[in-house]
Amino acid sequence: METRIIRVDFHTHIIPEALPNFIEKYGDPRWPVLEKTCSCGANIVMEGKNFREVTDQVWSPTRRIEDMDKEGVDIQVLSPIPLMFSYWADVDQATEMSRIQNDFIANIVRDYPSRFIGLGTVPMQDAEAAIKEMERCVKELGLKGIEIGTNVNGENLDHPSFAPFFEKAAEWDVPLFIHPWESLGLDRMQRHNFMYTISYPSDTALAAASLIKGAVLAKYPNLKICLAHGGGSFPYLLSRLEQGWNVWPHLREIEKPPSYYAKKLYFDSLIYDPHNLHFLIERFGYDKILMGSDYPFLLREINPGKVVDDAAAALSDEVKRAILGANALNFLNVDIKEVTS
Repeated sequence: METRIIRVDFHTHIIPEALPNFIEKYGDPRWPVLEKTCSCGANIVMEGKNFREVTDQVWSPTRRIEDMDKEGVDIQVLSPIPLMFSYWADVDQATEMSRIQNDFIANIVRDYPSRFIGLGTVPMQDAEAAIKEMERCVKELGLKGIEIGTNVNGENLDHPSFAPFFEKAAEWDVPLFIHPWESLGLDRMQRHNFMYTISYPSDTALAAASLIKGAVLAKYPNLKICLAHGGGSFPYLLSRLEQGWNVWPHLREIEKPPSYYAKKLYFDSLIYDPHNLHFLIERFGYDKILMGSDYPFLLREINPGKVVDDAAAALSDEVKRAILGANALNFLNVDIKEVTS
């Protein structure tokens, strides 16, 4: 008898409903504030402007479970909304904000262990503080990984200040989910919502290239990293990075070509087009692709895993089973029995 395919949505975001008002507490208007408009909706306000309208999908586990049941999702992996990273802030204040989100996610996982897995957030502007909060996330709260941004206050991820964090993540086998925020060229992205459709994928490509060309993956070969949005434009720029490595040997910081290290990366499946999915599989292997939808935001895939379903005729059951769920659990070091018992 064929066993049922477990569907794990690796890429979803959540925010505490009772988010404290840090503007009132610390006097800095850059802090995001959740202003409720009704019992089932709110605005996320930043610097007096409405950044995003949200519904209770973004904080209510019961509402999420209703959607999961309707859309065929067994498990969601919960991660913070990137605008909450707060890398710009005082490190003690940013740590406080991280702890609030991490505790909130851990409590939801504790209440619904068969439906949710949690990722934490850490104050990346200070490696020591980031390591300390990462340790609390995985060793005390039971979270299965950490979400970080594609850059930290404009510094690429190969900056030497981040090396101690990556070293500990590799040593402790903590998976990292890299998501764009404060991305490239925002002054040219104001029209057409290009921040989401052009800038985010470009910043993700820069993050991946920095991790490879800056020798982060070479120094920490056991580091587990998944890139949001199918790696952005990185998979399609890899051959150009390869050519640059070939023709500029004096710039090399890595012994092997970029494609060698790129094979270590993981990618979510939020790419919408089955042709792109086949390209990712051919380039990196089906075992490196994790189904992800970006629930509950407008650009999300409905139903989660649709791109895999649309490509199903050309995929074996083994490949579908892996991408739709097994790969995410393997990436997060989660035994299926942990979430189905």
